Amino acid sequence: MVVPIDPTSAAFLFAENRQMPMHVGGLQLFERPEGAAEDYARQIYESMSEAGDIAPLFLRRPTRGITTAGQWVWTEDDDFDLEYHFRHSALPEPGRVRELLELCSRLHSTRLARERPLWEAHLIEGLDDGRVALYTKLHHSLVDGVSAMRLLQSVMSTDPDERGMAPMWAARPRARTRAARADAERSVAGVPVEAFRTALGITADAAGLPGALVRTLLHGVRNETSALSLYAPRTMFNTTITGSRRFAAQGWPLERLRAVGRASGTTLNDVVLAMCSGAIRSYLVERQALPDTSLVAMVPVGLNAKKAGEASGDGGNAVGAVMVKLGTELPDAADRLSSIHASMVTGKQALSSMTPLQITAMTALGMAPSIVIPTLRLHGLLRPPFNLIISNVPGPRKTQYLNGARMVGTYPLSIPINGMALNITCNSYVDDMCFGLTGCRRSVPSLQRLLTHLDDELAALEEAVGVA
Repeated sequence: MVVPIDPTSAAFLFAENRQMPMHVGGLQLFERPEGAAEDYARQIYESMSEAGDIAPLFLRRPTRGITTAGQWVWTEDDDFDLEYHFRHSALPEPGRVRELLELCSRLHSTRLARERPLWEAHLIEGLDDGRVALYTKLHHSLVDGVSAMRLLQSVMSTDPDERGMAPMWAARPRARTRAARADAERSVAGVPVEAFRTALGITADAAGLPGALVRTLLHGVRNETSALSLYAPRTMFNTTITGSRRFAAQGWPLERLRAVGRASGTTLNDVVLAMCSGAIRSYLVERQALPDTSLVAMVPVGLNAKKAGEASGDGGNAVGAVMVKLGTELPDAADRLSSIHASMVTGKQALSSMTPLQITAMTALGMAPSIVIPTLRLHGLLRPPFNLIISNVPGPRKTQYLNGARMVGTYPLSIPINGMALNITCNSYVDDMCFGLTGCRRSVPSLQRLLTHLDDELAALEEAVGVA
């Protein structure tokens, strides 16, 4: 069966090259069930390898040629080989988290083969504490990061005694997971072209955009940021990248972040951004590379529909982006948090005056320079519109189990691009905020140092607001 690939998903295929693999990933850590056999990891691998029919999403491979008039289409892989896509690996001694993150860094560096469906999963054993890890990567043309997380969650359970759970690539899910899988598979790849025509057409929504656009552009021209940023300082992150990746991950108790938010009158997301701001500042100071002006981050936000045709900046189901001044030029942690909070409020207020389709158009306008500049190889000549992307995705609030194994951590891996060598993505899980830092191995040396700086910054924020 041939399925057309929509323009947005095709763009990820066109943009991909050896330096910019366009896949998202995830690392999950699991504790073995009590009384598990010594070969528990092998048993889990064999059980997950027994999936009979494969879900259509995991059989899709991109095809382009004379028969498709040069356009990308999805075709079904007639020679699907599960052993190629699902692999069993072991860490070298001493089996620390360091070795696990190094393996994930290498796995995340390699492109997915286009002659096969665009995904891989690796079950990893050999950690010195007996835990088992699962690293998964899927091409961004198939799913976005949120959809990938939902796919993984759709095959887990809150019941520690449940067994016989099918892997995410298995077809015919049980009724309990069918709705979750259907929701996850409605990724960017499933958006019909008509939706883009509507968003860009001459409609009442488009007609209402100019006023909001003018106000937002004025903020951008004054370098105040908002829903749109026109320029940011050049940093060591805004350079040509290589295809090699470095991945670092760690989690912090959510209650510590929430306590800082309560004491300062800011949001949880503000505190996450402040942690990143302080960590990046310390990292750049160490390398004598801190700009005099604030770095700017592109931050995706959720927006509720207040009523038909309007959006609110209080969180919810429409997605927009705010360009946030991180206050990296400020030496005090409390001042950085206050600056970030003000920038977020301004950005959300700008989005709240727009309809969802207008938000989509504004987000595309804000992202365009970050795509065009590296594509035309202008990132050394023009100032970037923003310096990095920082995402915070809500995760499960209840403990998750995979065939009796308790998930104790889940960490996202994302996509650095030319001109933007560092990407920070976080997701909450039960009582923790899990940070995943993905960077170009050459352009962001000693990336793992950012974890130490994140820890130091959280302590500095606690002291600054009086909750230490």
